[in-house]
Amino acid sequence: MRKAGIVAVWISILLTACGAYNFTGGDVGAATTFQVNYFQNYASQSPGSTFDPGLDREFTLSLQDVILNQTSLDLVTAQGDLIYEGEIVEYRVTPMSATSEQRAAQNRLTIGVNVRFYNATKEDSDFEQRFSFFYDYDANAQLASVRDEAHQIIFERIHQDIFNKSLANW
Repeated sequence: MRKAGIVAVWISILLTACGAYNFTGGDVGAATTFQVNYFQNYASQSPGSTFDPGLDREFTLSLQDVILNQTSLDLVTAQGDLIYEGEIVEYRVTPMSATSEQRAAQNRLTIGVNVRFYNATKEDSDFEQRFSFFYDYDANAQLASVRDEAHQIIFERIHQDIFNKSLANW
């Protein structure tokens, strides 16, 4: 019986200790709500960048989903404890590698986003930073044929970087 009691104590200690652990690594502190303001698409104002219609809405909704799925925070449209806002500042396709015939073998789609983060419960964690990532694809493929996959991969990386910077303190 004594052995069973020791095992029960260890199990309860482990369960109690694990209760405070968050598998996403996010620390929301005293915050209970967040808002993601609409990310305007200003990519066409950057030399060499193009405008992709709907990118702004797609990016904004995707960021909201990531924060909803990785935290216990409630999404609000105004006066959130945590506020994310910014602009899409780059949407550029560039050739990356050449073939022996001096043609592009691979293209790279790069998306850059300027993000401002405000934490009403912990002001010293506010920041403004540019995040970007890329997706390489075969030069023979049209961007339209890889667009959805490229956006998904790029958004996933940028959103995780934003999440880590704002809530994981990485």
